[in-house]
Amino acid sequence: MRFSAATTAGRFLPQRWALRMGPLLGRIDAVLFSADERGEAGRMSLIAFTIRIVSAVIAFVSQVLMARWMGSFEYGIFVLVWVTMVIVGNLACLGFHTSVIRFIPEYRERGMLAELRGIVLASRLFVLVASTGIAGLGALGVWLASPWIENYYVVPFILGVICLPMIAMGDLLQGLARANSWALFALSPTYLVRPVLILVFMALMLAMHYVPDAKTAIFASIAATYATTLGQLMGVTSRMDKQIPAGPMTVHFGRWFLVSLPIFLVESFFFLLTNADVLMVGAYLEPNDVAVYFATVKTLALVHFVYFAVKAGVAQRYAQFTHGEPERLAAFARETVSWTFWP
Repeated sequence: MRFSAATTAGRFLPQRWALRMGPLLGRIDAVLFSADERGEAGRMSLIAFTIRIVSAVIAFVSQVLMARWMGSFEYGIFVLVWVTMVIVGNLACLGFHTSVIRFIPEYRERGMLAELRGIVLASRLFVLVASTGIAGLGALGVWLASPWIENYYVVPFILGVICLPMIAMGDLLQGLARANSWALFALSPTYLVRPVLILVFMALMLAMHYVPDAKTAIFASIAATYATTLGQLMGVTSRMDKQIPAGPMTVHFGRWFLVSLPIFLVESFFFLLTNADVLMVGAYLEPNDVAVYFATVKTLALVHFVYFAVKAGVAQRYAQFTHGEPERLAAFARETVSWTFWP
């Protein structure tokens, strides 16, 4: 027997309350159990919002523990390096982590399996090569600029670029999973698994009597990032192989790159707007101040969760409505605006 919020309320609440709450509970049931596009998008948005809330709790606990273990000075160094790597890793995808959300649902909807196979493989290879090249250039740039950088930042930044290819690949895998409406595969590795593993590896290294400093935290982050991304890669690849039958492959890299480029520019500016403040604080203030500032602004980021959750749940659905269905597209757009505005 399937669970129903309306039926459960009728069993455990007074009849008058159950009748009044009926319309609301009916809408909850529609979101949880409906098999149409609206229900699937609603469920994915709800899962995304839940994951981000749990992630926020993990982030607060992580800030406290890392600052206690390392002290504010070393924690400030780690924060600046890690935020920089997350920003550059996201940019290293060059927009492919978002453009796949646009192309994969379209190719599946239109039965273009050769193109579907092509973009799945080509996007992974491109992001891996591009992010590895950017990581190499980044390490070289830090080494050449070391006379003008505070000496306590040089080694952590050079170590940090080791994470770049896996951060970029993780962002792409998140896009591939979102394109298939796999909410847990898309979000839990980055927002749940990786931060928990960073704490676990850091605790293990301290138990093995490593120095509690930024370099140790970055080593823990490298191990956690590689473990998370490789696990996510195996999981997403396995599920996609089951859904996409073997066959010929068509690659339209030029078209995909041209579509990804403006996405890259728009998302780059947005991503920088939400993270560049930490970089600016790191450029002008001491690591102690970076640590305090980072912990403070993460509280304000809670407001962003609703928009993030809705975007994660509906982006791939817009791609399905772009061919000859303007009425469905308009109705879906109006509904998702209300999902964002009212919460």
